[in-house]
Amino acid sequence: MAKAEFVQGMTPFLRESLGAYGDGVLSGEAAAGASGTAAEVGRGLLRATYRRVDERGREGLEEAVQEAAAEPGNEDAVGALRQEIRRALRKHPELEGELAALLPGGGGGTTVIASGARSVAAGGNIGIAITGDGHGSSKR
Repeated sequence: MAKAEFVQGMTPFLRESLGAYGDGVLSGEAAAGASGTAAEVGRGLLRATYRRVDERGREGLEEAVQEAAAEPGNEDAVGALRQEIRRALRKHPELEGELAALLPGGGGGTTVIASGARSVAAGGNIGIAITGDGHGSSKR
């Protein structure tokens, strides 16, 4: 599995974990009732990476987490976080198997996650998906 594609597939989980835990995702306690959620998967991915890297790698990961948590919609910040994970994977090839095991379905196949108001998740072509208030309503 290409590392870039593998790490890109983690993005929804990373976003959810940052949303739930903020910059405390690496050190915070598990959220009540969060077991098995996308936020917990993302938290597990980040913590497993953090445990594997050296002090310099931990500093880079902590900085990337802080920046991504501070600006949730910033694609560059999330990209920097993914880059830190890629760097860890290059230095520790065995980490890929550990991270893949944490992903739903063991990292294989397609995982679809909808997050946020009016989100739509589809694992394939579903045709037309319309979201929004009042669609199809006869009240105007």
